Amino acid sequence: MDELNALLSAALAENAILLTNDAKEKLIRYLHLLKKWNDAFNLTTILAPREMVYLHLIDSLAVLPYLKGRHMLDIGTGAGLPGIPLAIAAPQHEWVLLDKNSKKVRFLTQVIAELGLKNVQAVHTRCENFHPTAGFDTILSRAFGTIRLLLESTGHLLNSHGLFIAMKGKYPQTELLDLPEGFAQPECIRLAIKGINIERHLICLRRMS
Repeated sequence: MDELNALLSAALAENAILLTNDAKEKLIRYLHLLKKWNDAFNLTTILAPREMVYLHLIDSLAVLPYLKGRHMLDIGTGAGLPGIPLAIAAPQHEWVLLDKNSKKVRFLTQVIAELGLKNVQAVHTRCENFHPTAGFDTILSRAFGTIRLLLESTGHLLNSHGLFIAMKGKYPQTELLDLPEGFAQPECIRLAIKGINIERHLICLRRMS
């Protein structure tokens, strides 16, 4: 616990991310739950303390300044990334974490209960079969597939002024040449995550007005 605390504090300071002590504690508890449940549910291959802090937490939290609105959807959330860290860091946002894998949703349900996350709901279904009563302000994906697939599969879930955010590693030039019609020119943001040598881009898209 002390090692993770020290790593997280250093990583947050290095990347100028300010969190409450309660949020830091919950992030550490989340990592411990992730490690505890991993053997049974095959949640992640990233288990070294430093990599967990940077690649699970800091990588997720770097998206925080770009979220729009209050109602958020994390598509193909898996073990809850990036949705759980973002929900912990910004409890004013309401999150739905969607995944088709029942074991991963069971894990998320446990995390939500143990951490007392009142602003998070885990849903087990495919996005094509998910039809909430209202659209989302931001739809976020880290490991869903191509940008075209994200837009075509989840377009019915975005409200009229909503924002898609696709988290990518290298600049996805080929994917950007294959966007469906009806979307404005995407905004491409290169994230600078300090403390680890990774390349990260956010692709932000809205429907044409």
